[in-house]
Amino acid sequence: MRFKTFSLLAVAAALLFATGALAGQAKPAAPAPAPQAAAPAKFVPPIRGEAQVSMTKPVTKRLKDEIVTTFKVKNPSTTNSIAGLKISEFWYDTGGNPVSGDEFRYRKPLMPSEVIDVELRSPVNPKMASSQYKFEQANGAVKPTVVPKF
Repeated sequence: MRFKTFSLLAVAAALLFATGALAGQAKPAAPAPAPQAAAPAKFVPPIRGEAQVSMTKPVTKRLKDEIVTTFKVKNPSTTNSIAGLKISEFWYDTGGNPVSGDEFRYRKPLMPSEVIDVELRSPVNPKMASSQYKFEQANGAVKPTVVPKF
């Protein structure tokens, strides 16, 4: 009986010692609070009818077999978005006949005061002489205005 009592006391002491040792260990630092995710985008009603956009002067460069045109577009409205923005570039020869072109679509609504980068890539044609841009949106026409910078 004495042996059982001492064994039981030894096991209890070992258990107390183990839990005390584990409790005394330094705990890992709590992870820094994760930055709050951006608030969900609020619905901004789209412009109905003609929309205004500002654009920088287009920069056109030739890269191997392509003509690359880049510029920035901004929605100057402070209250409404532009849904389904589409920008088309048309290249013409000296006689005014269409030669080549490209199209850019911004699939999300262009929010108020938002600026986006537009890149248009057209295959090179030796007859290319001049280009023209056409701006459209889902709810009507778009009137672009060239500005020096944003």
